[in-house]
Amino acid sequence: MSNLPVEIVEMLGETITKVVPITIALALVFSVLTHFWACNDGKPWWSKREIITDVCYWFFVPVFARVLRIGLLVLGASVVFDIHNADDLIAFYDNGHGPLSRLPLWCQALLFLVLSDLMLYWLHRLFHGGGFWKYHAIHHSSEELDWISAARFHPVNLFLGTIGVDVILLMAGISPNIMLWVGPFNTFHSAFVHANLNWTLGPFKYVLATPVFHRWHHTAADDGGNTNFAGTFPIWDILFGTFRMPEDRLPQVYGTDDPHIPNEIVGQLAYPFRQ
Repeated sequence: MSNLPVEIVEMLGETITKVVPITIALALVFSVLTHFWACNDGKPWWSKREIITDVCYWFFVPVFARVLRIGLLVLGASVVFDIHNADDLIAFYDNGHGPLSRLPLWCQALLFLVLSDLMLYWLHRLFHGGGFWKYHAIHHSSEELDWISAARFHPVNLFLGTIGVDVILLMAGISPNIMLWVGPFNTFHSAFVHANLNWTLGPFKYVLATPVFHRWHHTAADDGGNTNFAGTFPIWDILFGTFRMPEDRLPQVYGTDDPHIPNEIVGQLAYPFRQ
């Protein structure tokens, strides 16, 4: 019988160990790029008022996401596919299952990126309205937007967003092995679109989300905050009429219109439940 607490601790340690070198690499890359191509003047990312909050999210989110994703996959296999044995679970998910698992890995990875981005586009729009906004407002609360702001997400937002979509597609049969490709891309691209860069990528702005594209999304609602919902592929915004990329100016002011959102992570995690 496995020692579950020990395995969980080892998994958490493994996750943190992977996050540290990635964080150092991203910090170096975006520090250099921002020095030459900053979108907005101001303090460097390491001097942000809420840098401690963002660092906490940066390490908390990968750990939380991994634990919850695995837990939901185990639960899904048990409830939907009636698989309970640990070895059977590993065999079931190891290389995917069903028709999707028989596609080449590159094809599965591309399919995963496109389908997840389409699903997340509509979930993102959902989080901008009604009772869901109070959870997503945490992500928009950063007034000094930079690459490290990418991980500032409330757990409820993560659960009903990225984690939920990942679980659905993996349960549908796509092999977890694609995460070896998709995972690093998503991490870098998420940091990239939040980075303080004035990059639009010219005509490729219609193909791949860029820093300027996403920074418009972090402006006030009447300036662009209700546009550019796509995480990776702007085609969804183009198709559904929510694309915004003014040619004559760059986004300037970020954050929400709610002054009551706390600055520290504990207060932010509790904030939606007080509303």
